[in-house]
Amino acid sequence: MRVQRGVRFIFWRFEVLVSVRNRSLMTAAVLAALMAQVSFAQPAQPPQKNWQNGEYDVYQAITKEPQPAKRLEMIDAWKQKFPTSEYEDIRQQAYLQTYSAAMTAAYSSTDPQVLATAVKSANAVMSNLDTLFSFKPAEAKDDEWAAAKKQVRTMAVNIPGFAALQLKDYPKAEAELTKSLNQDPNQGGVSFWLFLAAASQRVPAKIPLAYFSLARSAMYEGDGAMDAANRQKNKADFESRYVKYHGATDGMVEIENMAKTTALPPTDFKIPSKQEIADAAAADKAKKEEEFRKNNPMLALWVRIKAALTAADGATYFENSMKGAGLPGGVDSVTEFKGKLIEAKPALRPKELVLSIEDGKTPDVTLKLDAPLVGKMEPGAEIGFQGIATAYTASPYMVTFDVEKAKITGWKAAAPAPPHRPAGRRPAH
Repeated sequence: MRVQRGVRFIFWRFEVLVSVRNRSLMTAAVLAALMAQVSFAQPAQPPQKNWQNGEYDVYQAITKEPQPAKRLEMIDAWKQKFPTSEYEDIRQQAYLQTYSAAMTAAYSSTDPQVLATAVKSANAVMSNLDTLFSFKPAEAKDDEWAAAKKQVRTMAVNIPGFAALQLKDYPKAEAELTKSLNQDPNQGGVSFWLFLAAASQRVPAKIPLAYFSLARSAMYEGDGAMDAANRQKNKADFESRYVKYHGATDGMVEIENMAKTTALPPTDFKIPSKQEIADAAAADKAKKEEEFRKNNPMLALWVRIKAALTAADGATYFENSMKGAGLPGGVDSVTEFKGKLIEAKPALRPKELVLSIEDGKTPDVTLKLDAPLVGKMEPGAEIGFQGIATAYTASPYMVTFDVEKAKITGWKAAAPAPPHRPAGRRPAH
Protein backbone atom coordinates (compact mmCIF):
# COMPACT_ATOMS: atom_id res chain seq x y z
CA MET A 1 0.00 0.00 0.00
CA ARG A 2 1.59 3.22 -1.16
CA VAL A 3 0.70 6.25 0.95
CA GLN A 4 1.17 9.85 -0.20
CA ARG A 5 0.13 11.49 3.07
CA GLY A 6 2.70 12.64 5.66
CA VAL A 7 3.18 10.60 8.80
CA ARG A 8 3.21 12.42 12.11
CA PHE A 9 4.33 11.14 15.51
CA ILE A 10 5.36 12.58 18.82
CA PHE A 11 8.80 12.57 20.35
CA TRP A 12 9.68 13.92 23.77
CA ARG A 13 12.50 15.92 25.28
CA PHE A 14 12.83 15.27 28.99
CA GLU A 15 14.23 17.05 32.01
CA VAL A 16 14.95 15.15 35.20
CA LEU A 17 13.82 17.36 38.06
CA VAL A 18 15.64 16.09 41.15
CA SER A 19 15.05 19.17 43.26
CA VAL A 20 11.59 18.26 44.52
CA ARG A 21 11.62 17.26 48.17
CA ASN A 22 8.45 15.62 49.45
CA ARG A 23 8.21 13.60 52.66
CA SER A 24 5.43 11.40 51.23
CA LEU A 25 8.05 9.67 49.04
CA MET A 26 7.44 11.87 45.98
CA THR A 27 10.90 13.33 46.36
CA ALA A 28 11.59 13.79 42.67
CA ALA A 29 9.64 14.08 39.47
CA VAL A 30 10.46 13.56 35.86
CA LEU A 31 8.68 16.11 33.72
CA ALA A 32 8.01 16.03 30.03
CA ALA A 33 9.36 19.56 29.78
CA LEU A 34 8.75 19.95 26.10
CA MET A 35 6.60 17.70 23.94
CA ALA A 36 7.09 18.61 20.32
CA GLN A 37 5.25 17.15 17.40
CA VAL A 38 7.68 16.25 14.66
CA SER A 39 6.40 15.89 11.15
CA PHE A 40 7.69 12.99 9.16
CA ALA A 41 6.19 14.25 5.91
CA GLN A 42 7.83 13.10 2.74
CA PRO A 43 10.70 15.39 1.68
CA ALA A 44 11.03 16.54 -1.92
CA GLN A 45 11.29 13.55 -4.22
CA PRO A 46 11.56 11.06 -1.33
CA PRO A 47 11.88 7.35 -1.85
CA GLN A 48 8.41 5.87 -1.68
CA LYS A 49 7.46 4.05 1.56
CA ASN A 50 4.68 1.54 1.66
CA TRP A 51 2.32 0.38 4.39
CA GLN A 52 1.61 -3.28 4.25
CA ASN A 53 -1.97 -4.37 4.01
CA GLY A 54 -3.68 -3.37 7.25
CA GLU A 55 -0.52 -1.94 8.82
CA TYR A 56 -1.61 1.69 8.63
CA ASP A 57 -4.79 0.93 10.56
CA VAL A 58 -2.69 -0.69 13.30
CA TYR A 59 -0.51 2.41 13.44
CA GLN A 60 -3.50 4.77 13.56
CA ALA A 61 -4.99 2.85 16.49
CA ILE A 62 -1.70 3.16 18.37
CA THR A 63 -1.66 6.95 17.99
CA LYS A 64 -5.11 7.17 19.56
CA GLU A 65 -4.35 5.04 22.64
CA PRO A 66 -3.57 7.25 25.71
CA GLN A 67 -2.52 4.54 28.15
CA PRO A 68 1.19 3.60 27.93
CA ALA A 69 0.66 0.00 29.06
CA LYS A 70 -2.02 -0.65 26.43
CA ARG A 71 -0.06 1.25 23.80
CA LEU A 72 3.01 -0.94 24.39
CA GLU A 73 0.90 -4.03 23.88
CA MET A 74 -0.34 -2.57 20.61
CA ILE A 75 3.18 -1.69 19.41
CA ASP A 76 4.35 -5.20 20.29
CA ALA A 77 1.43 -6.58 18.29
CA TRP A 78 2.40 -4.33 15.36
CA LYS A 79 5.93 -5.73 15.49
CA GLN A 80 4.70 -9.30 15.75
CA LYS A 81 2.27 -8.98 12.87
CA PHE A 82 4.60 -6.92 10.68
CA PRO A 83 8.14 -7.83 11.76
CA THR A 84 9.56 -6.16 8.67
CA SER A 85 8.22 -2.67 8.02
CA GLU A 86 9.29 0.25 5.91
CA TYR A 87 8.17 2.37 8.86
CA GLU A 88 10.57 0.85 11.36
CA ASP A 89 11.80 4.34 12.22
CA ILE A 90 8.28 5.35 13.20
CA ARG A 91 7.88 2.16 15.22
CA GLN A 92 11.07 2.83 17.20
CA GLN A 93 9.90 6.39 17.77
CA ALA A 94 6.62 4.96 19.07
CA TYR A 95 8.48 2.66 21.47
CA LEU A 96 10.70 5.49 22.68
CA GLN A 97 7.82 7.87 23.28
CA THR A 98 5.72 5.23 25.02
CA TYR A 99 8.53 3.92 27.22
CA SER A 100 9.27 7.48 28.25
CA ALA A 101 5.63 8.23 28.98
CA ALA A 102 5.34 5.05 31.06
CA MET A 103 8.42 5.95 33.09
CA THR A 104 7.26 9.52 33.56
CA ALA A 105 3.88 8.34 34.84
CA ALA A 106 5.58 6.42 37.66
CA TYR A 107 6.66 9.62 39.38
CA SER A 108 3.08 10.64 40.08
CA SER A 109 1.58 7.25 40.92
CA THR A 110 1.63 4.56 43.57
CA ASP A 111 -0.43 2.16 41.42
CA PRO A 112 1.49 -1.14 41.27
CA GLN A 113 0.42 -1.68 37.66
CA VAL A 114 1.67 1.75 36.59
CA LEU A 115 4.94 1.16 38.42
CA ALA A 116 5.31 -2.30 36.91
CA THR A 117 4.85 -0.85 33.41
CA ALA A 118 7.45 1.80 34.20
CA VAL A 119 9.98 -0.80 35.35
CA LYS A 120 9.29 -2.94 32.28
CA SER A 121 9.83 0.12 30.10
CA ALA A 122 13.03 1.04 31.94
CA ASN A 123 14.42 -2.45 31.38
CA ALA A 124 13.49 -2.29 27.70
CA VAL A 125 15.20 1.09 27.33
CA MET A 126 18.40 -0.19 28.91
CA SER A 127 18.37 -3.26 26.64
CA ASN A 128 17.66 -1.33 23.42
CA LEU A 129 18.89 2.20 24.04
CA ASP A 130 21.04 2.50 20.91
CA THR A 131 18.31 1.05 18.69
CA LEU A 132 15.67 3.35 20.13
CA PHE A 133 17.82 6.39 19.39
CA SER A 134 19.11 5.19 16.03
CA PHE A 135 16.24 6.86 14.14
CA LYS A 136 16.70 10.57 14.78
CA PRO A 137 13.98 12.80 13.35
CA ALA A 138 15.27 15.28 10.80
CA GLU A 139 13.92 18.17 12.87
CA ALA A 140 15.90 17.14 15.96
CA LYS A 141 19.31 18.74 16.46
CA ASP A 142 22.22 16.42 17.20
CA ASP A 143 22.95 17.94 20.62
CA GLU A 144 19.28 17.80 21.61
CA TRP A 145 19.02 14.18 20.54
CA ALA A 146 22.18 13.27 22.49
CA ALA A 147 20.87 15.08 25.57
CA ALA A 148 17.51 13.30 25.27
CA LYS A 149 19.30 9.95 25.04
CA LYS A 150 21.28 10.70 28.19
CA GLN A 151 18.20 11.84 30.12
CA VAL A 152 16.09 8.87 29.06
CA ARG A 153 18.91 6.52 30.06
CA THR A 154 19.21 8.23 33.47
CA MET A 155 15.48 7.90 34.00
CA ALA A 156 15.60 4.21 33.03
CA VAL A 157 18.43 3.59 35.50
CA ASN A 158 16.53 5.29 38.32
CA ILE A 159 13.02 3.94 37.77
CA PRO A 160 13.49 0.45 39.31
CA GLY A 161 14.76 1.95 42.57
CA PHE A 162 12.08 4.61 42.70
CA ALA A 163 9.32 2.08 41.94
CA ALA A 164 10.58 -0.22 44.71
CA LEU A 165 10.57 2.77 47.07
CA GLN A 166 6.96 3.56 46.17
CA LEU A 167 6.03 -0.09 46.73
CA LYS A 168 7.84 -0.05 50.10
CA ASP A 169 10.25 -2.78 49.08
CA TYR A 170 13.03 -0.92 50.84
CA PRO A 171 15.87 -3.48 50.54
CA LYS A 172 15.31 -3.68 46.77
CA ALA A 173 15.05 0.10 46.57
CA GLU A 174 18.37 0.41 48.40
CA ALA A 175 20.08 -2.02 46.03
CA GLU A 176 18.68 -0.37 42.88
CA LEU A 177 19.36 3.20 43.99
CA THR A 178 22.90 2.27 45.00
CA LYS A 179 23.32 0.90 41.48
CA SER A 180 21.96 4.18 40.08
CA LEU A 181 24.46 6.27 42.04
CA ASN A 182 27.33 4.01 41.04
CA GLN A 183 26.45 4.69 37.40
CA ASP A 184 25.78 8.40 37.89
CA PRO A 185 26.93 9.83 41.25
CA ASN A 186 25.73 13.34 40.55
CA GLN A 187 22.07 12.95 41.49
CA GLY A 188 21.11 14.69 44.70
CA GLY A 189 17.49 13.55 44.47
CA VAL A 190 18.50 9.91 44.12
CA SER A 191 20.70 10.26 47.21
CA PHE A 192 17.61 11.50 49.05
CA TRP A 193 15.63 8.49 47.83
CA LEU A 194 18.44 6.25 49.11
CA PHE A 195 18.17 7.96 52.50
CA LEU A 196 14.47 7.09 52.58
CA ALA A 197 15.08 3.51 51.48
CA ALA A 198 17.76 2.91 54.11
CA ALA A 199 16.02 4.73 56.96
CA SER A 200 12.66 3.07 56.28
CA GLN A 201 14.14 -0.38 56.91
CA ARG A 202 14.46 0.58 60.59
CA VAL A 203 17.57 -1.53 60.95
CA PRO A 204 20.38 -0.02 63.07
CA ALA A 205 23.00 -1.22 60.59
CA LYS A 206 21.40 0.95 57.86
CA ILE A 207 21.53 4.20 59.83
CA PRO A 208 25.06 5.20 58.71
CA LEU A 209 24.08 4.75 55.02
CA ALA A 210 20.82 6.63 55.57
CA TYR A 211 22.46 9.60 57.29
CA PHE A 212 25.32 9.78 54.79
CA SER A 213 22.83 9.78 51.90
CA LEU A 214 20.85 12.57 53.56
CA ALA A 215 24.06 14.55 53.97
CA ARG A 216 24.93 13.91 50.31
CA SER A 217 21.54 15.26 49.17
CA ALA A 218 22.25 18.40 51.23
CA MET A 219 25.92 19.00 50.46
CA TYR A 220 26.27 18.15 46.75
CA GLU A 221 26.10 21.36 44.69
CA GLY A 222 27.03 20.38 41.11
CA ASP A 223 24.95 19.37 38.10
CA GLY A 224 22.06 17.22 39.27
CA ALA A 225 21.96 18.79 42.74
CA MET A 226 18.75 19.56 44.57
CA ASP A 227 17.73 23.21 44.75
CA ALA A 228 19.30 25.41 47.41
CA ALA A 229 16.22 25.62 49.63
CA ASN A 230 15.76 21.86 49.82
CA ARG A 231 19.47 21.28 50.32
CA GLN A 232 19.35 23.61 53.31
CA LYS A 233 16.35 21.74 54.74
CA ASN A 234 18.14 18.43 54.30
CA LYS A 235 21.28 19.82 55.93
CA ALA A 236 19.33 20.91 59.00
CA ASP A 237 17.57 17.53 59.06
CA PHE A 238 20.87 15.63 58.85
CA GLU A 239 22.49 17.65 61.62
CA SER A 240 19.49 17.26 63.91
CA ARG A 241 19.36 13.50 63.34
CA TYR A 242 23.12 13.14 63.73
CA VAL A 243 23.27 14.87 67.12
CA LYS A 244 20.23 12.98 68.40
CA TYR A 245 21.72 9.64 67.31
CA HIS A 246 25.41 10.23 68.05
CA GLY A 247 24.98 12.49 71.06
CA ALA A 248 27.41 15.21 69.92
CA THR A 249 28.58 17.10 66.84
CA ASP A 250 32.04 15.52 66.64
CA GLY A 251 32.59 13.95 63.22
CA MET A 252 29.56 15.69 61.69
CA VAL A 253 31.41 18.28 59.60
CA GLU A 254 33.81 15.60 58.34
CA ILE A 255 30.84 13.60 57.03
CA GLU A 256 29.38 16.68 55.36
CA ASN A 257 32.69 17.42 53.66
CA MET A 258 32.99 13.82 52.46
CA ALA A 259 29.43 13.94 51.11
CA LYS A 260 30.30 16.94 48.94
CA THR A 261 32.60 14.82 46.79
CA THR A 262 31.27 11.26 46.96
CA ALA A 263 27.78 9.83 46.52
CA LEU A 264 28.21 6.68 48.60
CA PRO A 265 30.02 6.09 51.88
CA PRO A 266 33.05 3.78 52.19
CA THR A 267 32.24 0.15 52.95
CA ASP A 268 33.59 0.50 56.49
CA PHE A 269 31.71 3.75 57.19
CA LYS A 270 30.30 3.96 60.73
CA ILE A 271 28.47 6.48 62.87
CA PRO A 272 28.54 5.21 66.46
CA SER A 273 25.31 5.74 68.37
CA LYS A 274 25.11 7.16 71.87
CA GLN A 275 24.42 3.66 73.17
CA GLU A 276 27.37 2.19 71.28
CA ILE A 277 29.61 4.92 72.67
CA ALA A 278 28.32 4.28 76.20
CA ASP A 279 28.77 0.52 75.80
CA ALA A 280 32.32 0.99 74.51
CA ALA A 281 33.13 3.31 77.40
CA ALA A 282 31.68 0.83 79.90
CA ALA A 283 33.67 -2.02 78.35
CA ASP A 284 36.83 0.07 78.44
CA LYS A 285 36.19 1.01 82.05
CA ALA A 286 35.60 -2.62 82.98
CA LYS A 287 38.80 -3.64 81.22
CA LYS A 288 40.80 -0.98 83.05
CA GLU A 289 39.23 -1.93 86.36
CA GLU A 290 40.14 -5.56 85.77
CA GLU A 291 43.71 -4.60 84.93
CA PHE A 292 43.80 -2.35 88.00
CA ARG A 293 42.48 -5.16 90.22
CA LYS A 294 45.08 -7.59 88.90
CA ASN A 295 47.94 -5.12 89.24
CA ASN A 296 46.92 -3.70 92.62
CA PRO A 297 44.40 -5.95 94.37
CA MET A 298 44.77 -4.20 97.73
CA LEU A 299 43.91 -0.76 96.41
CA ALA A 300 41.16 -2.18 94.20
CA LEU A 301 39.53 -3.77 97.27
CA TRP A 302 39.80 -0.54 99.22
CA VAL A 303 38.18 1.44 96.37
CA ARG A 304 35.26 -1.01 96.29
CA ILE A 305 34.84 -0.72 100.07
CA LYS A 306 34.81 3.06 99.84
CA ALA A 307 32.22 2.98 97.04
CA ALA A 308 29.98 0.77 99.18
CA LEU A 309 30.37 2.84 102.33
CA THR A 310 29.70 6.18 100.62
CA ALA A 311 26.61 4.90 98.81
CA ALA A 312 23.10 5.68 100.06
CA ASP A 313 22.92 2.39 101.97
CA GLY A 314 26.51 2.62 103.26
CA ALA A 315 25.50 2.30 106.92
CA THR A 316 23.63 -0.93 106.21
CA TYR A 317 26.60 -2.30 104.29
CA PHE A 318 28.95 -1.50 107.18
CA GLU A 319 26.70 -3.09 109.81
CA ASN A 320 26.08 -6.25 107.77
CA SER A 321 29.39 -6.76 105.99
CA MET A 322 32.22 -4.98 107.79
CA LYS A 323 31.62 -4.18 111.44
CA GLY A 324 33.49 -6.62 113.65
CA ALA A 325 35.09 -8.34 110.68
CA GLY A 326 38.79 -8.80 110.25
CA LEU A 327 40.05 -6.97 107.15
CA PRO A 328 41.53 -7.55 104.75
CA GLY A 329 42.05 -11.08 106.01
CA GLY A 330 43.08 -12.57 102.70
CA VAL A 331 40.08 -11.24 100.75
CA ASP A 332 40.88 -11.19 97.02
CA SER A 333 44.35 -12.50 97.84
CA VAL A 334 45.05 -9.35 99.85
CA THR A 335 46.88 -10.09 103.10
CA GLU A 336 46.96 -6.55 104.43
CA PHE A 337 46.09 -2.96 103.69
CA LYS A 338 48.91 -0.47 103.20
CA GLY A 339 48.83 3.28 103.48
CA LYS A 340 51.01 6.34 103.94
CA LEU A 341 51.42 7.58 107.48
CA ILE A 342 49.70 10.95 107.89
CA GLU A 343 49.92 11.32 111.70
CA ALA A 344 50.94 9.35 114.80
CA LYS A 345 49.15 10.07 118.09
CA PRO A 346 51.13 10.82 120.14
CA ALA A 347 54.17 11.37 118.00
CA LEU A 348 56.32 9.28 120.39
CA ARG A 349 55.16 5.79 121.29
CA PRO A 350 51.85 6.24 119.52
CA LYS A 351 48.73 4.16 120.17
CA GLU A 352 46.85 5.63 117.21
CA LEU A 353 47.89 6.01 113.55
CA VAL A 354 46.14 7.95 110.81
CA LEU A 355 46.86 6.64 107.28
CA SER A 356 45.95 7.41 103.68
CA ILE A 357 45.36 4.28 101.59
CA GLU A 358 43.71 5.64 98.44
CA ASP A 359 45.93 8.51 97.32
CA GLY A 360 48.67 8.72 99.98
CA LYS A 361 47.58 12.24 100.90
CA THR A 362 43.98 12.23 102.15
CA PRO A 363 43.36 10.58 105.54
CA ASP A 364 40.94 7.67 105.24
CA VAL A 365 42.00 5.15 107.97
CA THR A 366 42.43 5.41 111.73
CA LEU A 367 44.21 2.56 113.52
CA LYS A 368 43.64 2.14 117.26
CA LEU A 369 46.38 -0.07 118.69
CA ASP A 370 46.22 -2.43 121.66
CA ALA A 371 49.70 -1.32 122.78
CA PRO A 372 51.95 1.63 121.96
CA LEU A 373 54.55 1.35 119.23
CA VAL A 374 58.21 1.96 119.99
CA GLY A 375 59.67 5.33 119.19
CA LYS A 376 58.37 7.60 116.43
CA MET A 377 58.22 7.85 112.58
CA GLU A 378 57.96 10.75 110.24
CA PRO A 379 54.80 11.13 108.09
CA GLY A 380 55.00 9.55 104.63
CA ALA A 381 56.23 6.13 105.72
CA GLU A 382 54.30 3.12 104.37
CA ILE A 383 52.48 1.16 107.07
CA GLY A 384 50.74 -2.19 106.64
CA PHE A 385 48.02 -3.62 108.87
CA GLN A 386 45.21 -6.08 109.45
CA GLY A 387 42.43 -5.16 111.84
CA ILE A 388 38.82 -5.26 112.97
CA ALA A 389 36.55 -2.59 111.48
CA THR A 390 34.73 -0.80 114.31
CA ALA A 391 33.37 2.49 112.92
CA TYR A 392 33.23 4.75 109.86
CA THR A 393 32.06 8.13 108.63
CA ALA A 394 31.01 8.79 105.04
CA SER A 395 31.91 12.48 105.04
CA PRO A 396 34.70 13.06 105.63
CA TYR A 397 35.44 9.47 104.69
CA MET A 398 37.20 7.59 107.49
CA VAL A 399 37.23 3.95 108.59
CA THR A 400 38.41 3.03 112.08
CA PHE A 401 40.10 -0.29 112.84
CA ASP A 402 41.16 -1.93 116.09
CA VAL A 403 44.63 -3.36 115.40
CA GLU A 404 46.96 -5.55 117.34
CA LYS A 405 50.44 -4.10 117.58
CA ALA A 406 51.82 -7.39 116.21
CA LYS A 407 49.83 -6.91 112.97
CA ILE A 408 51.48 -3.60 112.11
CA THR A 409 54.21 -3.78 109.45
CA GLY A 410 56.57 -1.11 108.22
CA TRP A 411 56.94 0.66 111.56
CA LYS A 412 60.61 1.52 111.98
CA ALA A 413 61.25 3.77 114.89
CA ALA A 414 64.02 6.31 114.45
CA ALA A 415 67.08 5.91 116.72
CA PRO A 416 66.70 8.07 119.84
CA ALA A 417 68.77 11.22 119.98
CA PRO A 418 71.78 11.16 122.40
CA PRO A 419 71.11 12.88 125.78
CA HIS A 420 71.98 16.55 125.94
CA ARG A 421 74.95 17.41 128.25
CA PRO A 422 75.65 20.96 129.33
CA ALA A 423 78.98 22.32 128.05
CA GLY A 424 81.96 22.15 130.48
CA ARG A 425 80.63 19.44 132.73
CA ARG A 426 82.27 16.07 133.07
CA PRO A 427 80.55 12.92 134.12
CA ALA A 428 81.02 12.05 137.80
CA HIS A 429 83.74 9.46 138.60
